[in-house]
Amino acid sequence: MGSKKLKVLLIEDDAIEVMKLKRAIKKLEMQHDLIEAKNGEEALAILKDENVVPDIIFLDLNMPRINGIEFLKILKEDEVLRYLPTIILTTSSNRKDVLECYKHGVAGYILKPLKYDDYVQKIECTLNYWSQNELIKA
Repeated sequence: MGSKKLKVLLIEDDAIEVMKLKRAIKKLEMQHDLIEAKNGEEALAILKDENVVPDIIFLDLNMPRINGIEFLKILKEDEVLRYLPTIILTTSSNRKDVLECYKHGVAGYILKPLKYDDYVQKIECTLNYWSQNELIKA
């Protein structure tokens, strides 16, 4: 298939959700690298290191301190980081959230389905799509 190995930054404060994504990637036998951040502040610290710049970001909206939308605003103000494809991975189907995220230039907005198999399928589609893209190496 010729898909690239991706460096994925997951910004998620819920340990169960982190495990779920790890399990999905493992189940799909994908070789992508997962970098974890528990919140927006931790993610910004990780992103300051040029050696760790991810190919894509999975971002949860509901987090303590800096929420997903606040994090997006900070990201999009950065000359380099603004180009990182950021995909919202959330349980919020709130129309206001969806609009706000697209206003700040997200690459996608994915609702976490309740059924695990549906979740795995969404993750597979998303990662396959981004591994086919020409991504900017920051």
